[in-house]
Amino acid sequence: MSEEYQANKKAGSSGLSEEELQELVAASDSGSRNPAGPIGLFLAAVALAWSAFQVLLASPLANYVLPSDLINNSRQVHLAFAIFLAFMAYPALKSSPRHHIPIQDWVLALSGAFLALYGLFFYEKIVNNGGLADDIDKWFALAGILILFEAARRTLGPAMAIVATVFLLYVFFGSSQWVPEVMRWKGASLQKAMSHMWITSEGVFGIALGVSTKFVFLFVLFGALLDKAGAGNYFIKMAFAALGHLKGGPAKAAVVGSAATGLISGSSIANVVTTGTFTIPLMKRVGFTNEQAGSVEVASSVNGQIMPPVMGAAAFLMVEYVGISYVEVITHAFLPAVISYIALVYIVHLEAVKRNMPTIGHKTVSTLRTVMGMFFFFAGFAALCYGIKFPIGWITALVPDGASWILAVLVFVAYVVLLKLAASVDDLHPDDPNAKDIVLPEIADIYKSGLYYLLPIVVLVYFLMIEQKSPGLSAFWATTLLFVILLTQRPIKAIFRGENKMVEEFKEGVVDLAKGMIDGARNMIGIGLATATAGIIVGTVTLTGIGQVMADLVELVSGGNLVLMLAFVGLLSLVLGMGLPTTANYIVVSSLMAGVVVELGAQSGLIVPLIAVHLFVFYFGIMADVTPPVGLASFAAAAVSGGDAIKTGFTAFFYSLRTVALPFVFIFNTDLLLIDVGWGQGILVFIMATIAILAFTAGTMGYFVTRSRIYESIALVLVAFILFRPDFFMNRIQPPFEIVQPTSFVEAVGEANPGDEIRITVNGPDFDTGSQAETTFILTVGDEPDAEARLSAVGLTVFDEDGVMKMDEPFPGTPFFETLGNFDFYGDDPVQIAKAQVSLEQMPKELIYIPGLLLLGLIYLLQRPRARVERKELEGAPA
Repeated sequence: MSEEYQANKKAGSSGLSEEELQELVAASDSGSRNPAGPIGLFLAAVALAWSAFQVLLASPLANYVLPSDLINNSRQVHLAFAIFLAFMAYPALKSSPRHHIPIQDWVLALSGAFLALYGLFFYEKIVNNGGLADDIDKWFALAGILILFEAARRTLGPAMAIVATVFLLYVFFGSSQWVPEVMRWKGASLQKAMSHMWITSEGVFGIALGVSTKFVFLFVLFGALLDKAGAGNYFIKMAFAALGHLKGGPAKAAVVGSAATGLISGSSIANVVTTGTFTIPLMKRVGFTNEQAGSVEVASSVNGQIMPPVMGAAAFLMVEYVGISYVEVITHAFLPAVISYIALVYIVHLEAVKRNMPTIGHKTVSTLRTVMGMFFFFAGFAALCYGIKFPIGWITALVPDGASWILAVLVFVAYVVLLKLAASVDDLHPDDPNAKDIVLPEIADIYKSGLYYLLPIVVLVYFLMIEQKSPGLSAFWATTLLFVILLTQRPIKAIFRGENKMVEEFKEGVVDLAKGMIDGARNMIGIGLATATAGIIVGTVTLTGIGQVMADLVELVSGGNLVLMLAFVGLLSLVLGMGLPTTANYIVVSSLMAGVVVELGAQSGLIVPLIAVHLFVFYFGIMADVTPPVGLASFAAAAVSGGDAIKTGFTAFFYSLRTVALPFVFIFNTDLLLIDVGWGQGILVFIMATIAILAFTAGTMGYFVTRSRIYESIALVLVAFILFRPDFFMNRIQPPFEIVQPTSFVEAVGEANPGDEIRITVNGPDFDTGSQAETTFILTVGDEPDAEARLSAVGLTVFDEDGVMKMDEPFPGTPFFETLGNFDFYGDDPVQIAKAQVSLEQMPKELIYIPGLLLLGLIYLLQRPRARVERKELEGAPA
């Protein structure tokens, strides 16, 4: 992409045309080859078949409609479609033909599809071999991996294939003298490696590809169909109607519009081009430079992947990797995502105020009224999604057998009523941002035209959050409703408008549905191949034990310092992200590093929840789309704005500093992830986190009420730290734990109150290496009568021997069996309690908010007189 962009710059263009922009997105997301004629129809039919298969697979009818062999081997079928379409849609080289498919690509496509389905075709043979490869299988598996790598190279760029190849070479040549001694392992035979990587579910056909098959495809299809129905344009128009009249309005609308479009598009690049073609020219008109306009669009589009309820593909992988439900993932991700977007709106507001940018149009709008209006809209939407469970519950109780049909009829009635509203106003058409006179839409005039687009989102959120169905089934019902909408919205509107063209409108609806399903399938090619290729890397980690080596190496480099360790993980994500797509980047870094961070945190005495580490990796993975020199979203934005891509990338990175800072904050303050937080505390955390992120933004932007002096900017960042980490200061005023001597541990457990926490640090020989290892875990004291009963209830056995508090191995199935599973309890050296810390009564950490808010108020009072003077000077300046 960067070469295309640079070529365009040399040609002296101020930005790419609409057609060139769509080509740019296609080259990145769905393939730049579109053959015409019968071959084009055949490829469209294959893409359509893939979408139909995935919808059927997710449906409750799957077990009745699809053969069991096909269901059991759905990952193989998924990959076969992805590989076949990759060779059809993505040319081998820049010089390769774009309008017809060479014979070698047909050979590779058909061979790749056959090899992907090898486990389906020879299922019985593989089962009879104990699920392992024989002498013939290994050669087919090797051919399959090589073809997969070529498909990944075409689709995702060379970096993905190169990284996977390096890991695969390590499997074979891990014992070579060329490999550093600390990383050496015995190596694997071709048969063992191919069996692990291609025949079993440890490698290519592992968890990642399973998530792509079960969940991700349906959500990508949901987005493609929602966009084809016209929701994307509706969301952008509504954002401009609400915010376009404000100072810096186009930029604020770009942020909100991109957040809404993030529901539809899981791709940063497609999001940039979809919303950016309209928002970037308008931002430039009110005074943003080319690079700033592009950067705002990049920062808001990339963050679309972290915005619930429909997050990037990596969020679905977290469900499997962390072992929690998708509802829990989006609950934990909610607060950081929302405050991140609030901060971005504030960034563009400060840019507009600093430059005294003009507003578009002559309408006078109250900022407070606009903000409150948006708050009540989103709160009302959330209340609707939650509130419908009550009438649904009543209907289900009254008519248990026929409730599904009654509810389906009620949803259709609601849809028809909303369509009648939409038919009463004109359909929305994209505006020309370069028109001489820009007339911003009025909410009152346009809101009716697309309210029915919210229905599938309500259905999705209801099934996900209220019914807590699986992500796949939730997306299936929402997608089914979209099928109905695409087929019927045009003809029903025609009836309400008294137009006599129902048949023509229905035909157009069928075409829209088919195109949406084809777009969904083509957008999935890259994700399917990324998850499959990343399976090689995950397979290498499980086969060779390189993960433990990486843990030791990173611990050595960071010196056991958790903050340095996190910085190292973040840097690794950014570097890998230069070449890998977000999903693959997340798989690689989380496979190598997530466990290491949790382990190192435990050694440092900090209990880091696994979900916090995975979200940390996810945040830095999406930042790679921004960061120069290879931030693809930045190149796409620069292509729209006509600005410099590298400058756009650096400006976007600066605007995204909060996305860099937030992961470090929620690792140390898990309240931000709403972990073990009640409603009251959750609301307080949300308010304080919002003020904190706004203070951080004002500090880094050098502008609060007026231009900040250096010490004021530093003070604002300090305010942010105080409000984000009140525990840091409270722990220094009043220690949260009292250290207990190991020999007094049993006595401390007996004296503690039920519900108290005791932090226990254990050291002893590592089971694998024999070297001394250490970890920390928390024991929550139960309500048993004495210490022995309390310890026995959680499977812990301790005894004092010569002044050393030794431990026996916890019983299998007890809470700490896995936590302490890395220790060798039967070696010469004992596993012992090195330190115990009993929780103390502590004042509420929320008291620390008070000095933080007072400091913020002081900065405001310092700046207000200067702001008044500046305002008078501006008012007195000649026009």
